[in-house]
Amino acid sequence: MKKIFYISAIALYTFTAVSCGEKRKSKNYNEKTNVDDMSLEFIKSATEAGLTEISAGKVAQTKSSNAKVVEFAKMMITDHTKSGQELAKIANAKYAPVPNDLLPEHQMKLDSISKLPGPAFDKAYMQMMVMDHEKAVKLYYDIADSKIEAVRGYANKNLPILRTHLEEAKNINASLK
Repeated sequence: MKKIFYISAIALYTFTAVSCGEKRKSKNYNEKTNVDDMSLEFIKSATEAGLTEISAGKVAQTKSSNAKVVEFAKMMITDHTKSGQELAKIANAKYAPVPNDLLPEHQMKLDSISKLPGPAFDKAYMQMMVMDHEKAVKLYYDIADSKIEAVRGYANKNLPILRTHLEEAKNINASLK
């Protein structure tokens, strides 16, 4: 009987010690995240922007007949999918929730331009890409000195890519009638 008591006590102590020593938070996101408010807002905004670029790119791939627009759309899907996955890993490690859906205003804008025919769609899509990437460059530039190393590194790595997207979007937009 004493053996069972001692074994139970040791098991209880071991379980308690392991549980108390665990520094990681549960992934239910009910606890405070491991990022500051500025970084949390960045993660949310950058994820939403990326989801918008991917969705708009998919529409452009099927809707546009302009080779430059279609190629740009493919680049948006590829680059923003890759950066979105990278940001999701950071968010997960920092216990920061990320959105899974487009914001209603982004969805309405996308629905609106999707109804346009041929060249009108191309022009509206490329104008949207210019505006979205101007906002994204500012967002990434503003967070580039974040206190959170992973967020800062992500922003600094992806900022040049976004600047390239912006320049390419401006060039294509200027070439459209």
